[in-house]
Amino acid sequence: MPKIVDHEQYRKELLKKCFDLFAEKGYGSITMRQIAEGLGVSTGTLYHYFPSKQSLFEQLAQEICEQDVSAALAELEGAQTLQEAMEALGRYLVNNEDYFVKWTYIWIDFCQHQETNSIQNNSVFKHTNKQYQQAVYDFLGVQDPVLASFVLSFVNGLILEKLWGDETVDFIEQCALLGKMLTAYLPQSSN
Repeated sequence: MPKIVDHEQYRKELLKKCFDLFAEKGYGSITMRQIAEGLGVSTGTLYHYFPSKQSLFEQLAQEICEQDVSAALAELEGAQTLQEAMEALGRYLVNNEDYFVKWTYIWIDFCQHQETNSIQNNSVFKHTNKQYQQAVYDFLGVQDPVLASFVLSFVNGLILEKLWGDETVDFIEQCALLGKMLTAYLPQSSN
């Protein structure tokens, strides 16, 4: 009897394993052949699911975005106030620090090998950015793109500080401070 394969599930499993390969070798240094070897699949199988390394990376970015948003919102569930939610966000960042630092490293390495306008005009990256912004809208209960961009930039900045070894950055402390700032900034009906 032939083996039945759930192609979507298999594609996601390959993407999950690719994360570690990109973190270890870097986007610019690893080839599709090395990725296939690292995954234990033929290059033909890899190309069946991902027509190029960039396509693989784009699908990885989309998958990571979906996982990040889901996991972060689940972590923040049950917070009664904006301050509690921001402190929960800080704990979430602490608990997943290695992952976020690796993902940021991978993303920076990818960007080094692309033209700036090709990243800015990439429909996959635009879509993932909108998903992250929507998560911030949902979290804060407001539809303010400038505020959403600020919160995302703040979190990304904290992770970048950790990436380059700033041991003084305390995710919980910084997120608690951001919570106080947002509470003062937002109308009382949003808190």
